[in-house]
Amino acid sequence: MKARYRYRIYPTVGQQMALARLFGCVRVVWNDALAFCIAQYQGGKKKPKNAELQKQFITQAKRIIERTFLSQVSCVPLQQSLNDLEQAYQNFFKSCKGQRKGKPVKPPRFKKRHAKQSARFTQRGFSLKGDCLKLAKIGKLKIAWSRPLPAEPTSVTIIKDAAGRYFVSFVVEIVSEVLPNTEKSVGIDLGISTFATLDNGQKIDAPKPLKKRINRLRRLSKNLSRKTRGSKRYERARKRKAKLQAKLKDTRTDFLHKLSTQIIRENQTIVLEDLNVAGMVKNRKLSKAISDLGWRQFRTYLEGKVQKYGREFRVISRWEPTSQTCSECGFRGGKLDLSIREWTCLNCGITHDRDVNAAKNIKLAGGHSESLNGRGGRRKTSAKGAAAREASTHREYVQLSLFG
Repeated sequence: MKARYRYRIYPTVGQQMALARLFGCVRVVWNDALAFCIAQYQGGKKKPKNAELQKQFITQAKRIIERTFLSQVSCVPLQQSLNDLEQAYQNFFKSCKGQRKGKPVKPPRFKKRHAKQSARFTQRGFSLKGDCLKLAKIGKLKIAWSRPLPAEPTSVTIIKDAAGRYFVSFVVEIVSEVLPNTEKSVGIDLGISTFATLDNGQKIDAPKPLKKRINRLRRLSKNLSRKTRGSKRYERARKRKAKLQAKLKDTRTDFLHKLSTQIIRENQTIVLEDLNVAGMVKNRKLSKAISDLGWRQFRTYLEGKVQKYGREFRVISRWEPTSQTCSECGFRGGKLDLSIREWTCLNCGITHDRDVNAAKNIKLAGGHSESLNGRGGRRKTSAKGAAAREASTHREYVQLSLFG
């Protein structure tokens, strides 16, 4: 399987200028080809093939006075830029035809100057010797090695983020590291107040970097809005805001990586609920809190590490009533308000923590019960039997009746 290994690099001033020239050429080739494809489509013609775009916007463009600067950089990242454009169009067409799973893919967009910049080199455009990476027409770049590469890289991507930091990303072929088999399985319930609740009762809180620095981000955004776009003060204000956003992202990513790795190493099977995150963030009251947690990113990390370490990952339906069903007897007590964190089952009388009970039901729905005789089937309880028991829910120190 393929994996990415990313490292921080600190290019010299001359190398930064060379990389800026490279990023600009890659961006120009992409935008020129994309504008031509859009014009062809509006004229009722089909999209040109990738080979035609390569010839027109790289080979022939170098002979034009306005595009002679394309000869100053390596042709490898320019070709890869048009290959990426071709792949973006293929994903868009497949999404329109219903041949691609997931949410609809939008058509390719033009690249901006102050956004994230990248350029990819194949094996004929770079060489790795010792601690230095040599790129065609760039020179040797020193890498801050945080961990060794497991194999020879097949491609290298140079990245400059909006905060002005430089990274190098290697794509390598790795062999799956199968961890020792364990009989443990875990059901995970994701929430806002508590990021993850495991079926054994353990609750894990998220760092919530945006919530802690929301006031500072607002000040920087307000300061940026007062500057004239394109001025030096605007660029300094934009970079200050980008650095804060990069710090928020790094904090969240570090937490999700460590938590997903810990769960993968301790459990053989991981069961998660399929959450409609894209729909939930449309709620203006909860969108900021949900985005700060990174639920979808956490699931993506689990799916990738399951393949790497030989574990099993299961996802249950989002319509499964995990919060409404008793994990002991299977009785469904009805919809609960979000403010109710504890409730008592009408059938068996056991008091449940809302999140822990949901995590247990997620594990059961994934096909992993505590014992063969566990809860059994979801048997119905008659109205007479239900009325004979006391029904109550708990919200902090106040007890409320389910029936008013």
